[in-house]
Amino acid sequence: MSKKKCNFAVRIRTMKNISVIMYRIFARLRHLVTSWNTGGEGIHSPYLFYLVRFLFYDRNAYYSWAGIEERRRAMLHAPKPLEVTDYGTGRSGTRLLSDIARTALGTPREAQLFYRLALYLSKEARHNEPERTPLLLELGTSLGLTTAYLAATDSRNRVVSFEGAQQVADIARLNWQKLGLKNIECIIGNLDDTLPRFVEQTLYNNARARADLIFMDANHTYQATLRYYDRLRPLCHSKTIVVVDDIHWSPQMRRAWDELRHRPEVTSSMDLYEMGLLFFDKDYLPKHYRLRL
Repeated sequence: MSKKKCNFAVRIRTMKNISVIMYRIFARLRHLVTSWNTGGEGIHSPYLFYLVRFLFYDRNAYYSWAGIEERRRAMLHAPKPLEVTDYGTGRSGTRLLSDIARTALGTPREAQLFYRLALYLSKEARHNEPERTPLLLELGTSLGLTTAYLAATDSRNRVVSFEGAQQVADIARLNWQKLGLKNIECIIGNLDDTLPRFVEQTLYNNARARADLIFMDANHTYQATLRYYDRLRPLCHSKTIVVVDDIHWSPQMRRAWDELRHRPEVTSSMDLYEMGLLFFDKDYLPKHYRLRL
């Protein structure tokens, strides 16, 4: 590539980066203006009120969190290079483990919210269907800390996480080993291949198999987000919660979120800015909530 073409490509990427940054700034301001933090007041469904009042705003810590956060601190200071493949863009390259930990991991607050959700949903599932093992799914393992929070809720839960990069998954498995978590299955490869096979095999083995919590944090494009959701729909039941991460990451993700929350099977939704939650129970009052945590 000539120097002139190279400089032009750099300018184009810079303009796109500036555009994305400006979009996220305005998206954040819009959310601050249109959302509220009432501790659950104004949410008319008793179930959703409980989730907000007693799970979202719960500030109590659990003993299992300390070890997971110790692993986070260790990775933030690890200069180990890893080969990473992004199946969304088709790009591969080398990144430092500390850089991945700094930029790709969710915050402790977000991961601890997943812990409380998973703990509650698995208890409800075990109470209502004692013969069924609660199933928690995660698209996008990264370094495995959110996965660890999900698995730490109950060793009897089945946690399945999908990751594209082998070396990243190896670090995640090492973290789970150090934390003593043995109820996690990590499926490595392109989600467009691994996810359909997993759903088909799961339903083949048990036609009544259902997922209780689904966390979608993989390819952040409009088409991929809708494709993964459609693949997972057969595993959803009335009490399933689907969490879509980074719904304001880009115009594409905002468009995908808006389409998903208007799907006919979705009865209610919550926009927490960092993520969006989809609910399917027909008894819930149909409404879209924007909340500040």
